Amino acid sequence: MITLASVINQFEADFLRDYQSRLQPNQISALHAMKLCRTQHSPVMQVNCADYQTFVPHSCGHRNCPHCQHHESQRWIERQVQRQVPADYFMNTFTLPAQLRPLARLYPRLFYDMMFECAWATLQSFSKNDKQLRGDTGAIAVLHTHSRELNFHPHIHVVMPAAIIDKVNQLWRTKQGKYLFSHKALAKVFRAKMLARMTEEKLPFPSAIPNQWVVDCKFVGAGDKALIYLGRYLYRGVVREKDILACQEGNVTYRYQDNKSKRYKTKTVSGAKFLWLVLQHALPKGFRRARNYGFLHPNSKRVIKLIHRLLKFDPAKLLATLKPRPQVRCQCCGGAMIVGRRRILRVEITSNLVLA
Repeated sequence: MITLASVINQFEADFLRDYQSRLQPNQISALHAMKLCRTQHSPVMQVNCADYQTFVPHSCGHRNCPHCQHHESQRWIERQVQRQVPADYFMNTFTLPAQLRPLARLYPRLFYDMMFECAWATLQSFSKNDKQLRGDTGAIAVLHTHSRELNFHPHIHVVMPAAIIDKVNQLWRTKQGKYLFSHKALAKVFRAKMLARMTEEKLPFPSAIPNQWVVDCKFVGAGDKALIYLGRYLYRGVVREKDILACQEGNVTYRYQDNKSKRYKTKTVSGAKFLWLVLQHALPKGFRRARNYGFLHPNSKRVIKLIHRLLKFDPAKLLATLKPRPQVRCQCCGGAMIVGRRRILRVEITSNLVLA
């Protein structure tokens, strides 16, 4: 399998020559971290078995690295599943039109915050005005900035139950069926709120802004599969290393799944262009790309526990279906190894170094 670190080592010079002027500090930091990920230059940890000891390279821990963060992804999914409620779930996708994407590149932190704020405000207003709901809902929102082809395509997925809490009357209401809100109406309100926020922030408007924006509202059943889908993409980076098929003659060939046909297609670009396709999606330092709102916020744990108890709903059954974290196995006996020390620098014994 071709690793992203090997691609960076091969094309870093060409990439910096062609894209140096467009790089932000967070993108340079991501490049450096992924270049050293699980190589002989990274820190190691000592793992022990009954009669065997070895050293395993640490991952870089960067959220854009496809080689890291699998444990964090699992933990995030578990936290969200624990907050599930007995209701039908829907995934709402708010897409930024192409005319505004240059502004998102210039002001990423501000623009992405605005997208989160406006998407949540739109769903909250629809929930309060809906005849069957009429109350405060909850939601889990995740920002994606890439398409399957790795192009710049900012959009926010919002997974929410068709359920609300009526704080005034202390009631729990749900909406049955596979229809939640009109996607066209959602798009109109989202557009209006985004343009209003842009005016407040005094951002320059492009010459042409489309009248029709794209918002999708899809029924996703109990919601667990949608949460697992978002969790898998949340921490693995924008490209999986097994999707990097070839790296030769100055080009990189990778595969992606086509949205319409659901079949895999391949694309070949120069090595420098491929690195730009990956690094353009590095988010500003400290930016939270996953956020919880309403009664699904982490501060609402008591409310969630009360709902589970009153409605006799146990999310433990869903948690049991999740795969446990894989363990480091001993090469001699096959047993699970225990971590003895972490982040050991400059290990002199390299003969036993196991590259994960």
